[in-house]
Amino acid sequence: MNQPLAYVHPGAKIAKNVVIEPFATIDNNVEIGEGTWIGPNVTIMEGARIGKNCSIFPGAVISGVPQDLKFNGEDTTVVIGDNVTIRECVTINRGTADRGKTVIGDNCLIMAYCHIAHDCFVGKNCIFSNNSTLAGHITVGDYVVLAGMVAVHQFCSIGNHAFVTGGSLVRKDVPPFVKAAREPLSYVGINSVGLRRRGYTTAKITEIQSIYRILYQKNFNNSQAASIIEAEMEATGERDEILQFIRNSHRGIMKGYIKSN
Repeated sequence: MNQPLAYVHPGAKIAKNVVIEPFATIDNNVEIGEGTWIGPNVTIMEGARIGKNCSIFPGAVISGVPQDLKFNGEDTTVVIGDNVTIRECVTINRGTADRGKTVIGDNCLIMAYCHIAHDCFVGKNCIFSNNSTLAGHITVGDYVVLAGMVAVHQFCSIGNHAFVTGGSLVRKDVPPFVKAAREPLSYVGINSVGLRRRGYTTAKITEIQSIYRILYQKNFNNSQAASIIEAEMEATGERDEILQFIRNSHRGIMKGYIKSN
């Protein structure tokens, strides 16, 4: 259902049961899936691919050109999955030649005033609280929670099931399953509450804690810790995921917390 006061370009592909409220603008080369709600004063620019049953609230701008001086008008996209909620005044920029697209996975909640820059890949079931900001080329895993006013440096990675506390500055990679807090950002424990909510057993949480105890509390460097974890810990999906994350980190992982004098 398109309101007469909305603008929908004839080249846009709008599925059935999409509601477009007054004063929304839908540009050319846009695709919107069934059951999605586009609120008033939403701007959806060229290259947006929006899934089914999404809700986009007033003032959001989806698929704006990248805020990157290297961008040269290349044909890129924003891909948003199904059941995604995007609250007021969120901005999500499309990709550059680097990755070609910016991606938001299914079932994410992006709260008001968040910014997701070009070439970010965000997994499924993530929650970004108000004013959280992702610079370009960031990779975020599944079930990641960013509390309010988190700022993530370009090219960083955040692993699955990680929790980053409010007001944090993320300059290094955040491994999976952890809580990150303090300044500079540091390991402060396992995201045990989130893991329990998602069905992880006490035994599995204890296993993850044992892995991070070797990494962060035994005074080994990362390479030494990774070798010990691989040699001494039973091979499981979680162990291998943590090891792969550490070894694939380009910016280096965040440190353990060190008390100041």
